[in-house]
Amino acid sequence: MTTRRAADNSKALDAFIAAKAEIDTMLERLKALSDDHFETHPDEINWGHVGTLKHYAGLLRQITDSAFKEGEHAA
Repeated sequence: MTTRRAADNSKALDAFIAAKAEIDTMLERLKALSDDHFETHPDEINWGHVGTLKHYAGLLRQITDSAFKEGEHAA
């Protein structure tokens, strides 16, 4: 492997690790928010809350479908 290619691979690895850390942080924050029932109380739940969660679920489904090659990303 040439020195230049090794440097490119090292930069790519650094960028990959940074992107993974960013994802891990977002997932931890989402998990904590979910554990707290998205900061709602059962007596306060309304259809707006349902719509918001369905929107979040749809966005996450796009990610999981892409990551796991499911849905519209299935082979």
